[in-house]
Amino acid sequence: MLYIVSTPIGNLKDITLRALEVLKSVDLVACEDTRHSRILLDEYGIKIPTTSYYQHNRLTKGEYLITLLKEGKDIAVISDAGTPGILDPGYNLINMALENNIPITAIPGPAAFIDALVLSGKPAHRFLFEGFLSNKKFSRAKRLRELKELDCTVIFYESCHRILSTLEDIAGIYAETDIVVARELTKKFEEVRRAKASDLITHFKSHPPKGEFVVII
Repeated sequence: MLYIVSTPIGNLKDITLRALEVLKSVDLVACEDTRHSRILLDEYGIKIPTTSYYQHNRLTKGEYLITLLKEGKDIAVISDAGTPGILDPGYNLINMALENNIPITAIPGPAAFIDALVLSGKPAHRFLFEGFLSNKKFSRAKRLRELKELDCTVIFYESCHRILSTLEDIAGIYAETDIVVARELTKKFEEVRRAKASDLITHFKSHPPKGEFVVII
């Protein structure tokens, strides 16, 4: 059985009882970063062997994991934070398992964009999760103009290195719209700001941004 196990996005106490039960019972835990995941596993006294499974080894390691699963091993896959399969190589392993008729189950839990959406106060009955926008200014602005035509809340992730340039693009397209940016969710310095993009630009120019952002329009 392949277990898709969601893990905390910041606060280690956000792990579910079922996730802990599975992580303690499988034969192997496939981690995006074994050193990062070891912090969580050690917190809960989990001594199960781990193996790295990340973007650059997803094909070769994926084949190895599929071989183990075919032999009857139980494997849990976890990402650095949140739910595997969303913008990480867990997606590839899930599809490899499906192609090989290997049983899969998901252990639900945190996802940063859902947490941010709930905190934003924006309509949640219809929304689009865009992942990451392009790092190219022209393509990013083009996509933002397309998204503006949709009748739903739009959510995407952005890095601290690009948040200012992305906010500048948003300011030119959604000038009068209040948007929400969230960072460090569930952590000590959690920050959720609701304002026009131009005001957010002013804020982050004087308070250098850190961490990964969730942007909601």
